[in-house]
Amino acid sequence: MNQLQTPLFDALEHFYTQSKVSYHVPGHKNGQVFLEKGKQIYQSLLSIDATELTGLDDLHAPEGPIREAELLLAELYGVKKSYFLVNGSTVGNLAMILASCGEGDTVLVQRNCHKSILHGLMLTNATPVFLAPNFHEGWGVAGGVNSDVISEALDLYPDTKAIILTLPNYYGLSEDLTEAIALVHDKNIPVLVDEAHGAHFTLGNPFPKSSIDMGADVVVHSAHKTLPAMTMGSYLHVNSSLVDMNQVEYYLQMLQSSSPSYPIMGSLDLARSYLSLYSHDDQDFIIKEVEHFKICLSSIPEIEVLEPPVGLWIDPLKVTIRSKCGLSGYELQSLLEEKGIYTELADPQNVLLVLPLLKKGESYPFDRTATLIELAVKNQCGKQENQSNENWVETEKITTLSLPYSKMKKAKVTQVPFSEGVGKISGEMVIPYPPGIPLIMTGEKITVEKVATLKRLLSLHSRFHGGTVLSVEKLVVYEEE
Repeated sequence: MNQLQTPLFDALEHFYTQSKVSYHVPGHKNGQVFLEKGKQIYQSLLSIDATELTGLDDLHAPEGPIREAELLLAELYGVKKSYFLVNGSTVGNLAMILASCGEGDTVLVQRNCHKSILHGLMLTNATPVFLAPNFHEGWGVAGGVNSDVISEALDLYPDTKAIILTLPNYYGLSEDLTEAIALVHDKNIPVLVDEAHGAHFTLGNPFPKSSIDMGADVVVHSAHKTLPAMTMGSYLHVNSSLVDMNQVEYYLQMLQSSSPSYPIMGSLDLARSYLSLYSHDDQDFIIKEVEHFKICLSSIPEIEVLEPPVGLWIDPLKVTIRSKCGLSGYELQSLLEEKGIYTELADPQNVLLVLPLLKKGESYPFDRTATLIELAVKNQCGKQENQSNENWVETEKITTLSLPYSKMKKAKVTQVPFSEGVGKISGEMVIPYPPGIPLIMTGEKITVEKVATLKRLLSLHSRFHGGTVLSVEKLVVYEEE
């Protein structure tokens, strides 16, 4: 197949140039009916915001340009079948779990996973067994799961139906899972990977290795994170007979909108072609640009650029910085925003920048960015000491829930003070961020150690996902029967 082709975008472009009158949805009628103040910005996009008209195909039963575009996508990534997603990687994660797991099935799950993974497990009423990831103290963030932890879990739970892993972590750190995946496959268990931040890894060195090349069975990519695609545009790839492709398609049809966005799908087609045309010269160019940018940042006395831990890959498009002068990551991010530099995220220590996948000859204001950052942090000092391990909770490597998802749906919750929560079953997740590993998982028993750690983290002004009543020193727990 010719990766230069963009069949879906071409169909949309043809639709755009036609003289036509709309008597179909959507209601803006190719942009003719729209609030005046928004027309100038939205007009060109509205002209291709179409529906399943003749020549534009149907995402849920593709026979024309969408089918051709998905075949090109599968060829690029070297998999059996690929799918466009218009509801983000979330819908891909949900679909791969629902297609692979059933009620009561034991599923091994990397504990520092995206919440959509947990929601998928809840929908299936599966029985999760959580695997604690490595913790990288120098960065203060969680990484991947060791092969020996996976091996131990497989021995403890020989009836495991699937394993769900995350690669890379948000900061672009990843490891080689080839050995772990082979270990799982020896037992005919499928490996499902949330590789949201690795859509460009198929390019190979100097980018980290993709889990597709490591042998994963189903992989989900957020194309919009690092490729030039619109927000919510993602891919799902199936490359194994261990997962029923028909079931994957069934759940994608169930979970995705029956009115998918053509602008998003068109951008996915273009992003695939952009990636396929990325040459070795382009790769050399972006690496030189990134290294130059990092050198500029490192020359700022108040800034440190983090380097990957020994033995790990790092995505060159992810650059993590921190203050050398006692500023928290949140304070540093705020100072950068005052200068018009908007970053991907901040944590108690770090700020993450996601760089563009530039091609040779393309420009990006890296030098100006470094200058603005230098101005932002000049003479700015804080009181934070670098204590990355303060965010880490030393948990057991393999843990389970005390209350199954099926019972959680009918159970009632209440709020109790911290001191009364010990021994009770948590009614919500409490996740210090970073490292993004749930300190307390919904359905887990709350221990003395966890409450003590929670208090310590709160005293350090750590941020949390979940924990809706932590501000009044309470926990949400399930009522006892």
